[in-house]
Amino acid sequence: MFMGTYEHGIDAKGRVIIPAKLRDGLGDTFVVTVGLDGCLYAYPMNEWEIFLTELKKLPGTKEARAFQRTFMANAATCECDKQGRTLIPANLRERVGIDKDIVFVGVLGKVELWSKQVFEESTDVEDLDSIADKMSEFGLSF
Repeated sequence: MFMGTYEHGIDAKGRVIIPAKLRDGLGDTFVVTVGLDGCLYAYPMNEWEIFLTELKKLPGTKEARAFQRTFMANAATCECDKQGRTLIPANLRERVGIDKDIVFVGVLGKVELWSKQVFEESTDVEDLDSIADKMSEFGLSF
């Protein structure tokens, strides 16, 4: 399970050090793809396989095909070097505006990769109580 927030810089070659607390769970090889809300998702291989299984279960509708296509077309396998660095593909960094500063957010079975600016703008939840009420409809209690 991933949790916590970590900020790092990206070097001129597009490499970033994966925070040690997240690196252990991601492993030496993991998959990065587009995410929701303007971030990227990084999946350890075991969680990626679970996600693929769920994608395969989707119906053959136009929306499902587009959803599958978007995640798969933008997926890239990333590997950590001996210093714990990895290269996030330029097309994925550009897609979500990651240039110099990156924020890693551990969210259960995956890690979200955010542009620092976008993350700061998106985490200003105005009415957490209202969201909590909605989540209670799914059986989540606080």
